[in-house]
Amino acid sequence: MAASRDIVRGRGAQNGDASTRFNLPAREADGDWRDEREAIDGPAPKLRTEVTIETPRSILSFNQSPDIAFDRSINAYRGCEHGCIYCFARPTHAFLDLSPGLDFETKLFAKPNAADMLRQTLAKRGYKPRPIAMGTNTDPYQPIEERYRITRQVLEVCLDARHPVTITTKSDRVLSDLDLIEEMARKRLIAVAISVTSLDPHLSRLIEPRAPSPAKRLAALGRLVEASVPAHCSIAPVIPAITDDAMEGIVARAAELGVRSAGWIALRLPHEVAPLFREWLDIHFPDRKDKVMSTVRSIRADATGGGKDNDPNFFSRMKPTGVWADLFRARFQLACKRAGMGKPVYELDCSQFRPPMTDGQMRLL
Repeated sequence: MAASRDIVRGRGAQNGDASTRFNLPAREADGDWRDEREAIDGPAPKLRTEVTIETPRSILSFNQSPDIAFDRSINAYRGCEHGCIYCFARPTHAFLDLSPGLDFETKLFAKPNAADMLRQTLAKRGYKPRPIAMGTNTDPYQPIEERYRITRQVLEVCLDARHPVTITTKSDRVLSDLDLIEEMARKRLIAVAISVTSLDPHLSRLIEPRAPSPAKRLAALGRLVEASVPAHCSIAPVIPAITDDAMEGIVARAAELGVRSAGWIALRLPHEVAPLFREWLDIHFPDRKDKVMSTVRSIRADATGGGKDNDPNFFSRMKPTGVWADLFRARFQLACKRAGMGKPVYELDCSQFRPPMTDGQMRLL
């Protein structure tokens, strides 16, 4: 990290440098200029979250990836204020000529017409329903959802159309829509996964600075179970030598709350995420940086046995290999066995689907 750069408090990334993947001009704050400006104007103001309204031409994204269990998804927002330093979605901001670093967590985009567009899509002749995944790129319950309520509007359309949905979030704000979620659960139309990466609130604030605390997320899982909502605990990602020691504790705590399934995902560092993560390690865990990155490279070994920060290839990108990966996998499986937990067994029902009305009216009957 450059000596002239101050530590950015309350955010995950430490810089707003533009991506060089698309030959964009680099941006760097000159130290002398910063000193002169602060001498005249005082310290720079804290970074504020900015939200831009986006009106995309389509809202439902389809994929044919062999590595994930869903073939369609909705992202109500671009960017995510949670600021998780490891977020694999950060590089998507480079497509907008914005920084995958600080811009990703401060310059957000909201899609208020998402529900209307979804209604039009589901009403098309020949549409065949399969579960829509929400929270696959950025969190549907990040802080700005409290203002825009786009996720809630999408759920209202799905309930009206009897269309199944899966939700993945790091926020207990999901409980603000518990009335809809309970109704959808009764009809076997929804399942919710909440990601918990650590049980230490201080560590969580460093890794996921604006996400709710681990205690709140676990409490939300328990509340979902009480409401008979299919709930899943996701330990994602597992960061070697930083959070991996919490796996057993998270599984045990989730099981105590009645959660019956759990899963884990190893840390992935695509494109610009790798240098951002290395910079974060320099600041917060300089003594462990080499160990962390050595382990990351060992579980992402290529065909020659050499390590790399990330594996982007289909079929292998979600399947870490090597001694460390085997150890994490064995520990997780043993923790689940002790806790009486397993893989998700819920099945969502697509047979109830009915095309929604396109005049904006909802039946909800």
